[in-house]
Amino acid sequence: MAILFITASITLILPIFIRQFIDGFAASDLTKINQIGILSFITTIFFGLGSALRYALVTRLGERVVADIRRELFAHTIRMSQSFYENLMTGEILSRLNTDTTLVLTVISSSASVALRSTLLLTGGLILMLLTSFKLTLMTVVLVPIVLIPVMFLTTTLRKLTRENQDRIAEGSGNVSEALNATSAIQANNHEELSIKTFFEITERYVESANRRIFVRGLMTMLIITLSFSAVGLVIYVGTRDMLNGMISPGELTQFVIYSVMVGGSVTALSEVWGELVRAAGATERLFEILEIRDTVEDPPSPSAFTKPIKGSIEFRNVSFQYQNRPEISVLDNVSFTVNPKETVAIVGPSGAGKTSTFQLILRFFDPQEGQIFIDGIDIKTIRKKDLRDCLALVPQDPVVFSDTAWNNIRFGRPEATDEEVIQAANSGVAHDFLKEFPDGYDTLLGERGMLLSGGQKQRIAISRAILRASPILLLDEATSSLDSASERAVQEAMNQMATNTTTIVIAHRLATVKKADRILVFDKGEIVAEGTHAELVSDGGLYSKLAALQFV
Repeated sequence: MAILFITASITLILPIFIRQFIDGFAASDLTKINQIGILSFITTIFFGLGSALRYALVTRLGERVVADIRRELFAHTIRMSQSFYENLMTGEILSRLNTDTTLVLTVISSSASVALRSTLLLTGGLILMLLTSFKLTLMTVVLVPIVLIPVMFLTTTLRKLTRENQDRIAEGSGNVSEALNATSAIQANNHEELSIKTFFEITERYVESANRRIFVRGLMTMLIITLSFSAVGLVIYVGTRDMLNGMISPGELTQFVIYSVMVGGSVTALSEVWGELVRAAGATERLFEILEIRDTVEDPPSPSAFTKPIKGSIEFRNVSFQYQNRPEISVLDNVSFTVNPKETVAIVGPSGAGKTSTFQLILRFFDPQEGQIFIDGIDIKTIRKKDLRDCLALVPQDPVVFSDTAWNNIRFGRPEATDEEVIQAANSGVAHDFLKEFPDGYDTLLGERGMLLSGGQKQRIAISRAILRASPILLLDEATSSLDSASERAVQEAMNQMATNTTTIVIAHRLATVKKADRILVFDKGEIVAEGTHAELVSDGGLYSKLAALQFV
């Protein structure tokens, strides 16, 4: 701000030097011309240095501010519960994180500086014009509102169009993100042309929106430039007549003309900046839309704490749950059950029965609409999410593998683990043998979403990660569904060893994997319809017996 003020002041001083030059030349005063020339040269050097410093400082400020916004936005979204992602595509969030913040960067690092500089030049220029010629300044002041009025009318329209433009960009980003994450499915179903057509249609909607915005912006610019320079031309015409009548000197007229051009240029620059500010305002609205979304699963203001060591008992008490975007469908309906410490309980049932939703509620990805969930007798809503998840290890049905080394993928569950502990977990998860055969061993980069691994290998990485985590409660969601028989047997043995010291809940469609469970809960349409051991449920002749008959035929 200080350097901006200095450089703007120097800019306002330079026309005074020009006036002195012209009037000194008219008076044939060589000494005065030499003095003004030296002062002008020195002033110009300071002006150049100040401009460079202003650019560097403002640009650095812009980069810092945008980095802070991106950090805040990422931190906010990465902590949001899963209901947040039901309504927003990943590509749209990426668009806001990158495209929208880039617009904000443009404003902070460029437009804001230009706006402040133009405001100073406009204010200072008007004051110095007033001191040079009151009559001509009065004319200018009267003409300025004529220039500004069109901006007032067009700004609202431009802002709406800018917001629409950014929405179209986000729509395209969401479509691209989804398509690129499903290229194998697109190609396997010969869907390339339809996917390309869909993207082209979205792109055309963006172009149409951009064209409307460009037209309004261009119309606003045309009106402002035309009116601004017409006003300056009128003022120069009147000033020239006054000079011929001896009312002002040639130097004073030149000084006034420069200031009037400076003021006119500042008004034009401010109109351009206003357009950028309006565009950035639309982007900022979109950013704050996300930042202002409150998480539906929040930490309690005064959290409780688990008594260490954690025993691992789990209780569902009259739990009912519906997803936010499907409120009419009850995923769990008045479900109650208890899992004792170090007990292995299996959950089975047809697809859509509510099995995986049970895990999501235990992890507090969602909160139930009714009922309570307890761990060691403490309502999990009264526990910080971080403390709750510290005592849980999850192996999901669709394992997540990151574009990183095998070391870091297994260590993801416990970053402070030693290399020896990672290798031991990989051995238990039957991942060590295939990892050591890679050219770089555990240092091998596994590719985006684990593209270098088979489905079974991804699952073994996820199982090794859970074993390394060594949490008192283990959640296995179809953890061995992608393994061959030999690997499944080896992993099952490792899981059985873990189960002696761990409370384990297993979701499985393959009933052979849950035959040794202490208890089996049979889910159907969001309710528990049967409970017992494998032998008891088979002899009951209910849903489990039918499922078993189909699998063990």
